[in-house]
Amino acid sequence: MPAIAIRPCPADARAALEQAGLAPVWARLYAARGVTHPEDVAHRLPQLLPPDGLLHSDRAAALLADAIAAHKRLLIVADYDADGATACAVGVRGLRMLGAQVDFIVPNRIEHGYGLTPAIVELAAARRPDLLITVDNGIAAVDGVAAANAHGIPVLVTDHHLPGDALPDAACIVNPNQPGCGFASKNLAGVGVMFYVLLALRAELRRRGAYADRPEPDLRALLDLVALGTVADVVKLDANNRTLVAQGLARMRAGRASPGVNALFRVAGRDPARATVFDLGFMLGPRLNAAGRIDDMALGIDCLLADTPAAALPLAQQLDDLNRTRRDVEADMLEEALAILADFDPADSASLVAYQPDWHVGVIGILASRLKDRFHRPTIVFARAENGELKGSGRSIPGLHLRDALDLVDKRHPGLILKFGGHAMAAGLTLAGERHRDFSAVFEAVVNELVDPADLHGVIETDGELALAEHRVELAVELEHAVWGQGFPAPLFTGTFDVLGQRVVGEKHLKLRLARDGASFEAMRFFHPDPLPARIRAVYALMPNEFNGECSLQLKLQHWEPAG
Repeated sequence: MPAIAIRPCPADARAALEQAGLAPVWARLYAARGVTHPEDVAHRLPQLLPPDGLLHSDRAAALLADAIAAHKRLLIVADYDADGATACAVGVRGLRMLGAQVDFIVPNRIEHGYGLTPAIVELAAARRPDLLITVDNGIAAVDGVAAANAHGIPVLVTDHHLPGDALPDAACIVNPNQPGCGFASKNLAGVGVMFYVLLALRAELRRRGAYADRPEPDLRALLDLVALGTVADVVKLDANNRTLVAQGLARMRAGRASPGVNALFRVAGRDPARATVFDLGFMLGPRLNAAGRIDDMALGIDCLLADTPAAALPLAQQLDDLNRTRRDVEADMLEEALAILADFDPADSASLVAYQPDWHVGVIGILASRLKDRFHRPTIVFARAENGELKGSGRSIPGLHLRDALDLVDKRHPGLILKFGGHAMAAGLTLAGERHRDFSAVFEAVVNELVDPADLHGVIETDGELALAEHRVELAVELEHAVWGQGFPAPLFTGTFDVLGQRVVGEKHLKLRLARDGASFEAMRFFHPDPLPARIRAVYALMPNEFNGECSLQLKLQHWEPAG
């Protein structure tokens, strides 16, 4: 059972935020997340880091400005996840706003694999582009860029993934994580990097006098897509990313989202006028990702590029159908995985590797996430690709940098991993056929070496107890509309409650009536119908509950343990 911990809250930062005018509860929450000044949570556009701090953004801007002036044909090579799709849509929309001739191509996850491969270059070359632009990929595409160069097609790489030992021989690379880049936010998603390249390009065109006699294009129109991709990619929400997300949400709530984003809200049954980070991460993002997992992400990109609601809605409905299929496939795979792992005891292992040859390659990442959450171990799931190789997708726990772990495996056992890449918390890799057992043993040894044993015991961080007076529906609404995410977690509170009533609703949820210090509360425990004891120590979030036009407060139980 995970331990319940209270997040440290520096008293001086909390006091400073209160003195600056923040309400005590907000000062406490923000100080505990490293905020020291109200400006850090104002999320105003002028607070964004300037694009000239991003290494080679000026070179990329000049390259693109020259291409626009010469009427060259640009082709974006996208990725097949939500970040890659939004980055592609931002690139296509933004470049067209700035006068470019641009189109896109996106690999199919199952047919082509990830990134700018030589095979994708061959498909791209058939369209006779003058410049290739990668989004959310390319930093590891040494062979792909070499293939493009052999065709005489220069490549502009825009990416955010960690580089390998060698960089591709591209005409220009823009990536906050490349060597020598001093950009203060290393956490830009791929869509954020593309947005910054467009900011730099507009500044370059301004310097060249392009807007001397006409208005500048308003790149704020792209922020709904930037917000969606940033949240869906689960990158760390530092101050810069929070500003991008907050500004994108503001556009959605104001009715200024693109037709494709509005169509995704509609098929998800959500209201863009009340858009939240939850909507982006758990409602829109999965529907967009479903195209790349089950079918072809070109469908998702076409939805995001649609210019009218009438064009966007049928595409969004197709994405919704694919997401239902994805959920069914995922449920079957999880059931099978749990049967295979019936004897798995996490106390005996620091890692978890699972493999079934017929698992869907597009869904193994979600399965890895589900198993990681259940067993609290760094998890990698493999399935067999059509060419006989094993495709793997991994998810990690706090305390283990997954890409670094794979890098160590690769260095110690050359040839075991054919290729790999990713982040601290998520990574992908490819093995030669049937080498998953070899990999499992080596990965277990590396994880044992790198991870602190304490990190293998789950901890639920909370913000401690919340005063009874703060249990207000108004605060619940404010919390729901704030920007939370990776590295800036949504508030959770603890408290000891008497369980006055409980009943199962919808066959899989528990509806509760709880009492504490003379006050009673309605509460929900979603997807856990098992009954609770008479007294519990609970970890919960505040949640606004709307019913028949009335909004009331409800507690959302995330975790509980018996209380004496």
